[in-house]
Amino acid sequence: MTERPDGNGAVKAPANGSAPKHKAPTPREQTDLARAKEDEPVSPLEREEYIDEEALIAEYEAEKPARHLSGTPGLLIKIAGAGLSLLALYWVFNPMATQFYLPLFLGIGLSLTFLVYRGWGRSETSKAKKSGDNPGIADWVLAVVALVPFLYIISDWDGFFRRAITPTYLDLAMGVIAILVTLEASRRTVGILVPLVVVGFFAYAFFGSWVPAPFNTSSFDWVRLVGHNVMGTQGLFGVPTDVAATYIILFTIYGAVLGASGATKFFIDLSFSAFGQSKSGPGRTVTLAGFLLGTVSGSGVATTVTLGGISWPLLRKAGYPKEHGGAILAAAGIGAIMSPPTLGAAAFIIAALLGVSYLQVLIWATIPTVLYYFGIILAIEMDARRFKTKAVDFDVKPVGKLLLRFGYHFSSLVAIVVFMAMGMTPFRAVVYATFLAFALSFLERDSWMTPRRIFDALATGATGALSVIPVMAAAGLIVGVMTLTGLGLKLANIIVDFAGGSLLLTAIFSAISVILLGLAVPVTASFIISWVIIGPALQDVGVPAFAAAMFIFYYSVLSEVSPPTALSPFAASAITGGKPIQTMWLTWRYTLSAFLVPFIFVLSGPGVGLLLQGGIGTIALAFTVSLLAVGALAVATGAWLFGPARWPERILLGLGSLPMLVMEPMYIAIGVGIIALGVVVHLLGLRRHGKDSSADAAGTTSGRSIPEGAGSAGAVDGASGTGGRAPRAADPA
Repeated sequence: MTERPDGNGAVKAPANGSAPKHKAPTPREQTDLARAKEDEPVSPLEREEYIDEEALIAEYEAEKPARHLSGTPGLLIKIAGAGLSLLALYWVFNPMATQFYLPLFLGIGLSLTFLVYRGWGRSETSKAKKSGDNPGIADWVLAVVALVPFLYIISDWDGFFRRAITPTYLDLAMGVIAILVTLEASRRTVGILVPLVVVGFFAYAFFGSWVPAPFNTSSFDWVRLVGHNVMGTQGLFGVPTDVAATYIILFTIYGAVLGASGATKFFIDLSFSAFGQSKSGPGRTVTLAGFLLGTVSGSGVATTVTLGGISWPLLRKAGYPKEHGGAILAAAGIGAIMSPPTLGAAAFIIAALLGVSYLQVLIWATIPTVLYYFGIILAIEMDARRFKTKAVDFDVKPVGKLLLRFGYHFSSLVAIVVFMAMGMTPFRAVVYATFLAFALSFLERDSWMTPRRIFDALATGATGALSVIPVMAAAGLIVGVMTLTGLGLKLANIIVDFAGGSLLLTAIFSAISVILLGLAVPVTASFIISWVIIGPALQDVGVPAFAAAMFIFYYSVLSEVSPPTALSPFAASAITGGKPIQTMWLTWRYTLSAFLVPFIFVLSGPGVGLLLQGGIGTIALAFTVSLLAVGALAVATGAWLFGPARWPERILLGLGSLPMLVMEPMYIAIGVGIIALGVVVHLLGLRRHGKDSSADAAGTTSGRSIPEGAGSAGAVDGASGTGGRAPRAADPA
C-alpha cells in the first residue's frame, strides 16, 4: 500500500487500499469503503476532486485572465517585471521627482500590460490545440508604442510639465497617445466598461456647455483637456497612479515574497488546526483561513477560490448544504479586502487623499473588521446548530506545535505595524518587512529564497500589480475631468438637495450610489470616483472626512457581494455545485452586518468610536452597542438564539438593531428595549413549545417533513437517516 505525505508532513494512507487490484469491489465492499472514507480523518490540503483554481479566478475575478507565458517571451517579460519591482524598491531608498518617476513607472507598467494581457479572448479551437499563449506581433507593437509618450515625457520632464497651459503640437500628440494606450490597457485588464466611462467623462467636458442644467459646465477643447490630464498632477499622474507606483507595487512584492516563504501553507494549516473537533469547527476554520490568507491576497475572488479548493470537502463532510458552504467561503474571501494589515488598494488611496499615515487607516479599520468577522462567526454557529453539523477529524499538527515551528511567519506582518508605529514611512516599513520575510524563509529548507525564487517573487510582484495599474491611471483621468469641470461638487450638491439636507437620507443615497457604481467598475476605481462625488456630499451634512472615506471604502468593497454581480459568491457556487443565486443571497445574509456598521460612524458623533476615535469611553460604548446590534441582526437572519427562532422574535431583534445605528442614548435605549422584548418572546416560545419539539422545526412539522424550498426558516429536507449526505436547506433569508 502506497503512502504519501500530506500538507503538514504527516503520512496518510489512501482510503481504497483494501480493494483488490485484480477485480472490482462488490456492492457490499463499495458501501463499506464509502463509510470508511466518510469517517476517516481529512487532511486540510487533500482534494477530493480536481478544481481548476486559475480558471475560476479568471472567470469570476473583476480583472481579466492573464496569458500563460512560456519560452523566451515569458522570460523577457519576467525580466522586465523584476526590473519594475527593482525600480520601485530603488525609489524607496533613492526618491526621484514625482514627475519623473510616475511617467517612467506607468510607461513600463502599461507596456508590460500589453504583453501579459490578451487583447481578446482565446478561441475554443486555440485552447483545444493547446497552442502558444505568448504575445503576438500586434501586442509587441503596442508595448513599444506605450513606451514612446512616457519616454518623451521623462526626456524633458521639467519642461513638459511647465508647458501644461501652452503645450506644443508634439506635447499634445504624445498626451493623446498616452491617454489611448491607458484606455486600451484598462480594457484588457478589466473590460470595456472602465474605458467607456472615461470616454463619457471626456465627452462631457468637451460638450459641457450643451448639457442641460444643473449639470452644464464650460466646454473644454483638447488643448485644455490634455494639458490638465496629462501635463499636470490631477489626471494621469494624480493620486491613483501615485498609489499604484508606491503602495500597491510594494505590497504586491511583499505578498509574493511572503507566499514564496511558505506563509500561505502555514496560514491554512493553522486555521485547520485552531478550532479542534467542534461541530462548528469547519466553518470557523474557513473564516480564520480567509482572514489570514487575505493578508497576502487582497482579492476577494482569489481568496474565495483558494479557500474553496481546500475547504469545501471539509464543509461537505461536516454536513453543510452546498449553498450555505459556498456562502461561508465567499464571505470569508471578501473579508480579505477589508482586513488589516494590507487591506485593499483603496485603503492606500485613503491615506494619500487624506494626508494621513497608512497606520492610521489600519487603526480606523480595526473594529469594523472585528465586527465583520463577528457577524460571520455568529452565523456559522447558528448554522451548525440548525443543520446539526458534525465534527470532522483534521489530520494536522496541534496548534502549539505549528506556532512553535512556523509562527515566525507572523513576524513580518507584525513588523509592518511596528515599523510604522516607530515613525517609518509605510513604504520603508513594507520593504523592511519584505526583507524580514526573506530572511525568515531560511528557517525552513523547503522554502529557502534561492536566487530563482527571488527572481520569481520580484516578477510576480510586478505582474500582480499590472491588473491595477491601468485602472488606477484611468481613474485618475476621471478624477481629472471632475476637478476640471466641477462635476463632483455639482453631483454632491444634488445628492444633498435630494435628501433635503437629512444626514440619514444622504447616507442612504450615498450607500446606494457606491454600490451601484461598484457593480460597473472594480473596487478601487469605485472608491476613487465615489470619493470625488459622494465624499463632499457626506461632509456637507457634517460627516468628518475620515469617516466619510471609510464609509465609501466599505461600501465599495461590499459591491463584491451585492446583487446582481456578486463575483465571489458565484465563484464559490462553481466550487460547491450550489445554486448561484441562492448562494449570493446567503452570502449577503452572512455579510449583512457589514452593510449596516458603516452607518454607525456617519450618523452621529459618538459613532466615530468604531474607528477608534473620540476617547476610551466613546470607543467602548460604540464597540459594545455595535456588538449587540450585530448579534441581534445575526439572530434575525440566522433564525437561532437559544433554540430555533421564529418570525416574531426575529422581526423584533432585526428592528431593534436599527435604532442602535445612531449612537445617541435615546436611540440606544429604544433598540435595547426592542431587542429585550424579542428575547423574552423567544424564551416564552421555547418554554411553550418545548426545546425538544422546537429543535425539529428546522426539518419537520407535526411529524411531517417540510418540503425543500418551502420557505420556512431553516427548513431541512430529510431528517435522520440521511446516510452521511449533507442535508439540503431552504434559504432562511
